[in-house]
Amino acid sequence: MAANTLSILRPSVNNLSARIFVRAAGLDFDEIDVWGKKGTPEFLGKDPADLTPLLEEEGLPKGSLWESCAIMQYLCNKHGLEDFYPSDPARRAMVDSAMFYVIGTLYPYIARATYPTLSFPQYAGEVGASDVDDDAKARASAAAEAAVAQPLEAFREFFLDGKRFIGGDTPSIADIRLAASLEFLRAIDYEFPAWTEQYLGAVESALGDAYSEPAADVRGYIESVKGAPVEA
Repeated sequence: MAANTLSILRPSVNNLSARIFVRAAGLDFDEIDVWGKKGTPEFLGKDPADLTPLLEEEGLPKGSLWESCAIMQYLCNKHGLEDFYPSDPARRAMVDSAMFYVIGTLYPYIARATYPTLSFPQYAGEVGASDVDDDAKARASAAAEAAVAQPLEAFREFFLDGKRFIGGDTPSIADIRLAASLEFLRAIDYEFPAWTEQYLGAVESALGDAYSEPAADVRGYIESVKGAPVEA
């Protein structure tokens, strides 16, 4: 039996972050696809937020932990994975800041821009989840797509600042979270700046199959959605 269990949804880039990480870190884990199985009393008993990825491990106070960044931070701390999450306070602060900027600013724009194409439900309170007309929803999605450029430039200028990765010479957990998030922009054929394409290629090259193998699930889902016939 593996040291920990990771419950995931294969098409999700939030899940992709943790899936890449456990492979790249060489950790012992069992992966369970819970597509269509969330919301059950059994799952909610472990995860009342009903979120994935979900890490289950005996050492955790409640036996389980959700949120991709928290999972990666915990496993790095437990196993002393300095290359992915440096213990030096200043370097760690940069990794933390970059991750929180992804989940707090960049990813909400990505979700609003891509979820309609991906057929994912949008969050309560979003324009896309409201009863406004399709034209208003399309304008909101386009505005979110346009807004992606500014945080991307902030990553280039501040967090990368001439380095290959946010983590320096090797990808950190912030690089994993950023690269995985950007995968969804392929759904809307987003025109990445040249540096971004180079960065994504460098992350995948550095991590090898640990990145490519789980990313294939996300990419396959995107292609299936893009190739689906448009409803009349």
